[in-house]
Amino acid sequence: MPYQKIISPLPGGAVMAECGPMRLVISGSVGEVPQQETAVRAAQESFEYLERIARLRDVLGQRHHDISGELEDLLARHMVESVSAVGDRDLTPMAAVAGVIADAVADFLVDRGMTKVVVDNGGDVAVRLQPAGEKMERSITVGIRSEISQRAPSHVISLNSGLPSWGVASSGLGGRSLTRGVASVVTAIARRAALADAAATAIANASFVEDAQVIQVMADEIDPDTDIPGLPVTVRVGRLSEDKKSEALTSALNRAETLVRKNVIFGAFVAVQGEYAMTRFFEECLVRSPV
Repeated sequence: MPYQKIISPLPGGAVMAECGPMRLVISGSVGEVPQQETAVRAAQESFEYLERIARLRDVLGQRHHDISGELEDLLARHMVESVSAVGDRDLTPMAAVAGVIADAVADFLVDRGMTKVVVDNGGDVAVRLQPAGEKMERSITVGIRSEISQRAPSHVISLNSGLPSWGVASSGLGGRSLTRGVASVVTAIARRAALADAAATAIANASFVEDAQVIQVMADEIDPDTDIPGLPVTVRVGRLSEDKKSEALTSALNRAETLVRKNVIFGAFVAVQGEYAMTRFFEECLVRSPV
């Protein structure tokens, strides 16, 4: 892979791993003690994970239902399994790529004794937590933005060691990937980041509404190498009416609720131009929201 591989130590014991489009912030600790040396090893592994996926890009860029046979590479299988669980026929396994790399790095750290792990792959986050002791839970807080481009979080959720593995991922207008909807942001919570990643993409796509303010073009007009050629994607959304915003929120939330009932995700948050809605589980995780 021609990209430069950069590993940078960060304050507090975390490290940043950069390679082409991938930028990971990796944090692992035993108890409350950061293990930066182990995080550096995880960063080195992340480059291999990215290369493995790049070698299979032609296969992983196909619609998931068109991929025949079981892939040998474990990461590739996890990508296919994640989008298959979500079920949208237009999704390719690349819809789970950021989440699956975050998961793989997090699992690498857990396998080496880390009891608290946070791996942030450009906003798609894998969390692993082990209890601090008998009847003592660990927890972390995760900031949620109501727009992809927003710097400060508008909402904050708490995840605890009642479950050892969490994934949080976002999709929407202005994100790293193309979207077919009008949502400013969709954030999904699941047991794995790959599942959350694929689900967030599907829920954001479901937020599409027909309106003169919604401008779409074919995906391959924007990116000739896209994995969804021939499909319309949203490039701009003007000011929507309250009715249209409500329609978009309802469509996206209905898709999220379906995935909750299928046990694919725990919950989701959807925002459209300053208006937002969320599933019950997401609401229960909230520790801070706008007044």
